[in-house]
Amino acid sequence: MIQVENLFKTFKIYRSPADRLKELVFRRQYCREFQALKGVSMRVEAGETLGVIGLNGAGKSTLLKILTGILMPDSGFVQTEGRAIGLLELGTGFNPEFSGLHNIYFNGTLLGMAGEEIQQKLDQIIGFSELGDFIEQPLKTYSTGMIMRLAFATAIHADPDTFVVDEALSVGDAYFQQKCIKRIKQFKENGGAIVFVSHDMNAIKLICDEAMLLDHGSVVEAGSPDSVVNRYNFLLARKSQGETIGEPQPICDSGKTYGNLKVEISDVELINGKGVVSETLICGEPCQIRISLKANDDVDELTVGILIRDRFGQDIFGTNTYHHNLPIMLRNEEATCVTYDIEEMNLGPGKYTLTVAAHQEEAHTYECYQWIDRIRSFEVIVGGDFRFIGLCKMKLRVSRVA
Repeated sequence: MIQVENLFKTFKIYRSPADRLKELVFRRQYCREFQALKGVSMRVEAGETLGVIGLNGAGKSTLLKILTGILMPDSGFVQTEGRAIGLLELGTGFNPEFSGLHNIYFNGTLLGMAGEEIQQKLDQIIGFSELGDFIEQPLKTYSTGMIMRLAFATAIHADPDTFVVDEALSVGDAYFQQKCIKRIKQFKENGGAIVFVSHDMNAIKLICDEAMLLDHGSVVEAGSPDSVVNRYNFLLARKSQGETIGEPQPICDSGKTYGNLKVEISDVELINGKGVVSETLICGEPCQIRISLKANDDVDELTVGILIRDRFGQDIFGTNTYHHNLPIMLRNEEATCVTYDIEEMNLGPGKYTLTVAAHQEEAHTYECYQWIDRIRSFEVIVGGDFRFIGLCKMKLRVSRVA
C-alpha cells in the first residue's frame, strides 16, 4: 500500500556553481526556486495500479524518486508498506564497467537483497533477462534494450511489495515489453501495489485501475484511466495553443468535448452496409461514418478526424482528412459533411467507441476546434462463414503444397 498526503518539493536552481558559494558566504539568495510538487496526495491499495501521466516537467519523476526514497520531500507524508522498489532511469544502480552478472549482485544489493537471496535467484534473473552469454560482458557494451532487460529482471525478482515503474519499459523489443507487462500483471494479482508512469496511453488504460494527471507539480485530475487520459488530451491541446480553450463539458453520459468551437461537430452517424443508421455493424461488410459540421468563424484549414477504441479504451484505428490530402476551408456559418467510407469493417467482434475531432493541421494539438470523445458506441458482430479471434480480420488465402 502507498499513501501520500500533501507532498511538496522545491529545487534550487543556480546559474553557476559559484552562486552556491556566494549564497553561503553572503547569506543572500543567488538562485531561483522551482516547485516540482505542490500538495500532491494519492493512495494505492495492495493489488492496485495507479498510472501517472503528464507533460514533461509535470513532476512525475520527482514523485517516483520520493516514493522510492531517492529524494526527501520538503513537507508532506509518505508511507509505503514493505519493500518499495523503483525501475526509474535506465542504468540507475548499475556500473558500466562491471559485467551483467556482477551488476545483478551490485544492483540487487542496492535494492535491499541479501547476498544469499541474490545467489538463490540468480538463475531465475538471468533466465528472465534472456541475455545468454552477454551476461558475462561489460554493461557498457549493452544496448538500451539489454540494460532494460537486466534492470527489470533484477528488480522484479527482489520481491517488492510496491513496484514503481518509470519510462524504462518504453525501450527494448516488443516481445520483452509484453513479457514485462505480463509479469507486472502477475505481481498485481499477487497483491502488489504499482505506480506506473508512461506516455503510452494505451498501456495506462490497459494496466491501471486508476490514473492521475500532473501538471506543473499539481494534481489536475484523478480517477478512471479513460477520463484522465481524455483530460490529458485536452491539456495537450490547450498547451499547444498557449491559451485556455474551455474546460471539458459533458455532452452525453460517457463522453466529453472541448475546443474553441470555431467549428462545431453537429452530428455523427454510423451507416451500415444497407444504408441504415445503426449501432450494429457486421464484420467484413461496408459501412460509413458521416460527420456533419458547422463553422462559427472563417476557417482556412480544417481537419476532421476519427478514432476508434475498443472496450478497454485502447486506440484501435485513427485517421483524418489531413493524412488523406483532403483540404477543407469553411466560411462563417457554412455547413459541410465529411464521410469516411469503409469498404470492409474488419474489426473483430466486440464493442467499440467512436471519437471525432475537428482541428487544424495533422493533430488536435495544433488548434482544436472541437474534440468529442466517445460520441458514438457501436458493436461489431460476426458475418458470413469466416470465423476468427482477435481485434481484426485479415484478408488471407490458405493453401497446401503437396
